Amino acid sequence: MATDWLGSVVSINCGLTLGVYQGEVSSVDHGSQTISLRQPYHNGVRCPVPEVTFSAMDIKELKFLDIQNTVNKAGSGQGAATEASLMPSGRIGQSNRISHPPVTSSSSQSCTAPITILRRAPTGSSNSRGASQAIPKKSSVRNGGPMRPKDDECFGDGTDEDMGTDFDFEGNLALFDKAAVFSQIEGTNSTSNRAQHHSTQGEQKALSYRHDENILEVKPVIYRQITVPQHGGKEYCTDSGLVVPSVPYELHKRLLAAAERWGLSLERRLETIGVCSSQMALTLLGGPNRLTPKNVHQRPTVVLLCGPHIQGAQGISCGRHLANHEVEVILFLPNFLKMQESVTSEVNLYSRTSSKQVASVKDLPASPVDLVINCLDCHENRLLREQSWYQSAADWANQNRAPVLSIDPAVSEQHQTVEAKWTLSLGLPLPLAKAESRVYLCDIGIPKLVFQEVGISYHSPFGSKFVIPLHQA
Repeated sequence: MATDWLGSVVSINCGLTLGVYQGEVSSVDHGSQTISLRQPYHNGVRCPVPEVTFSAMDIKELKFLDIQNTVNKAGSGQGAATEASLMPSGRIGQSNRISHPPVTSSSSQSCTAPITILRRAPTGSSNSRGASQAIPKKSSVRNGGPMRPKDDECFGDGTDEDMGTDFDFEGNLALFDKAAVFSQIEGTNSTSNRAQHHSTQGEQKALSYRHDENILEVKPVIYRQITVPQHGGKEYCTDSGLVVPSVPYELHKRLLAAAERWGLSLERRLETIGVCSSQMALTLLGGPNRLTPKNVHQRPTVVLLCGPHIQGAQGISCGRHLANHEVEVILFLPNFLKMQESVTSEVNLYSRTSSKQVASVKDLPASPVDLVINCLDCHENRLLREQSWYQSAADWANQNRAPVLSIDPAVSEQHQTVEAKWTLSLGLPLPLAKAESRVYLCDIGIPKLVFQEVGISYHSPFGSKFVIPLHQA
């Protein structure tokens, strides 16, 4: 009878679209071919409605879950109902027909085929055709009390709560008093520190450090790490506060001569100066913001003003490296009857870059350029400033309205002939005249013991860089 299955716990599989339902059979209607479940669960989640009704057209498979109750209701003659499946029509083995009240499920189609519950015969010998009596489950005890049914453990308490309500994060965060908690933590730490380290010295406030401060004890920083036997009269300091004194030109000359004796030849020094000065010039021109493959139509233009001396050779080396980095370079070098060998070799290398070289100021650009590099001055020959080519080149640089970078300018008590915005000194700064020029220092690779040979106690102020700014101390 259909009433025998009332109260049984079943699982109904309605396919991929509707899913799987579990619940207690509340009614079976034979006429309308429907079955209803009380307190249903849909795919493991408690349904919001107290009862769900299914049509035979929607049911793919039906299983009994409450085996003990089913056996008691079905009787020993019919056997244990361990599993059931639904078919649209026909009857296999011994079956019971289920009837039920009206349909309220997702499918509203009427079903004309009967709902047939098929009982699976117990496995065993082929001679035993009768249904066997199912063994009831043993009662179990957990933690001194009865074990909860499997359905209650999986889908029981806690699923009736309204899961649609959003959690109020702002309201919950407002309940947390951050300032009070941190003050309590700091007070606790201070108390423990006083008890452990300052028990005999009274109460002291615990030190607090920033994230960029070193909490370990270190030796005092010595900012005067360079001392010279002959002072040039001026002192500079780096960004980190290290003191860099200036030296007279005579001491600077002896330092370079000692470096040459140990293998730092003029050619190696020119190459180092060319690399460092060109790197500084590339930064002044805009660096990666200016020199990109997408900006080839706006390549910067640099004019080199050089004389027939070592300072001129340093400028030509800088221009060669700039040309290698796709900078438009124009070299101004008059046709002299006699030039130093270093200048000639640098000119030969520069000519391989296919950059422009002019011998007259008239061939220089009339419009402003991006940068002018001044290498006109010479430490040895002060009479060059009186020559016409020097004066015309200096006038052009002052009138071009382009910023000027002077490399290794000569020492002079008067203002520089070419007004430079930046000045690059080599190794150690010279006592330059007071000007608005920003002084930079270049590392030319002189070893520490070479400084010591000429009486200079030296510790490198460069850190991780090869060109650093100097500030008037």
